[in-house]
This record gives sequence, structure tokens and C-alpha cells, in this order.
Amino acid sequence: MQKTVLITGSTDGIGLETAKMLFAMGHHVLLHGRNPAKLEEAEKMPSALPGGGRVESYVADLALMADVEALATAVAEKHTKLDVLINNAGVYAPGSITQDGLDVRFAVNTIAPYVLTHRLLPLLGTTGRVINVSSAAQSPVDPKALAGQGRLSDGAAYSQSKLALTSWSHSLALSLKDDGPAIIAVNPGSMLGSKMVKEAFGVAGGDIAIGADILCSAALDDEFGTSSGQYFDNDLGRFASPHPDALDPEKSEEIVRVIETVLAQATYIDQPK
Repeated sequence: MQKTVLITGSTDGIGLETAKMLFAMGHHVLLHGRNPAKLEEAEKMPSALPGGGRVESYVADLALMADVEALATAVAEKHTKLDVLINNAGVYAPGSITQDGLDVRFAVNTIAPYVLTHRLLPLLGTTGRVINVSSAAQSPVDPKALAGQGRLSDGAAYSQSKLALTSWSHSLALSLKDDGPAIIAVNPGSMLGSKMVKEAFGVAGGDIAIGADILCSAALDDEFGTSSGQYFDNDLGRFASPHPDALDPEKSEEIVRVIETVLAQATYIDQPK
């Protein structure tokens, strides 16, 4: 059965490779990117492959919460159902501040997926899946930095943003239970050869197909559909425990509270319900 899958950050790297794999399997892939020219080129790649899938594309800068809101609205205007949301877009550096006053790593890696997931819950229903691309790099979150009130190094901001993502993934899964989609955080593999890894660490990195394979599995395999709230570590090849803070109810609640406060202060959007 053909699935409709939205993949953020799918103009290159693991996101694009995942899109190509899903297209070749016959699925309907919704690409996303912030650069219209790159998005146009990315859209041509799956379309040139054999397979019965379809592809369409959406432009949005996930560093801007207004753009995240607009992306969700655009998808909802064209689709009444979404089978899978893969929150893949991520940034490591540079440590710039967004127009919303946030560290770009927290904005793109943590808060944008939170908003997009909440906005698309009606399309995902109880049979859909949300795959949040996490990382083996996870470290305790500074709430002030998450709120845009502190400055961190690139490595600290990235690892904290990924723990925050993993934390709210677990928390939301517990709160929704059977009344929402399965929500799974996935480390696709450490130091794979994405653009982010190459720019941040100056190394070629591993085969990005490793990451794309596990994201396709997370999107389609029955095992993941019954694993809401869990964390899959592809370095280990199995479900595993994330950083302990991600499973701490009080710390998870604080992260969600900070995110919702940030969004409430962004007066041009509604706070996720």
C-alpha cells in the first residue's frame, strides 16, 4: 500500500537518500527544503528513478517558526492524510540567532519538529508515525539556552537540542498513548557522510545509505509501529535507552514547558494544543 511521507531536510544527505528509497518502493514522498533551487534539483532525482512513487515539494525555513506554521498549513491544504512524518532536518553550525531570538540549533532541531508534529497530528491520526531523527550526541539541556537566553558552543547546542528532541518525543508518546501516531526517536548512525557532518567535522563520514535504510524501516516496518515512545540506536542496531534525562518526567515536562513558552511569546502563531 502506498504511503504518504513528509521528510524535512530532504534536499541532500540522509533525507534525500531516504526519499529516493521510498519513491523507488512506490510511496508518495513530500520533499522539504529551504532553498528553492536545491529543492527543485532534489525533486528531479527521485522522479528519474524507476518505481511507482510520486513526489512533491515544499519550501520553508525551519529556523523561522512562521515558516514551520506555513509548511504545516500547506501540507494540510493538499492532503487529508499523512502516513509518516520524518523530522530529519538538522543543523550543527554556525551558532546564529534566529529572527525569533533562538539559537538556530534549538530552533531547527527541537522546536520546529515539535510545532510541525503538533500541527500535523490530525493528518497522522492513530495509524501514522512520527520519526524524529535524533543522535548519539545527547547532553543535559540548559532551559535558558533552549529559550534563547544563553549561548552555547556548537557541540553543546547540537547535543542538547537532540536530547530535547528525544525527550519531548518520549513525553508526547506517553501523553497520546493510543490516541495519536507512534512517535519514535532514531539515531540513524554516528558520523554518516551528510553535509552537516562534512562541514562540522571535515571528514567524509560513513555511507548515508545506512541512515536512510533505518529511516525507511522506521517509517514502514511493523516493529516500529508498535514502539511509540522508544529510542532506536542504529549504532547498536536495536532499541536502546537514550540519555537518562530523556526518560525523566520532570525534566521532560520542563523542556515542553519551555518550548510552549517560547511559542506562546511568538504572537503570530497559536500554541500547540
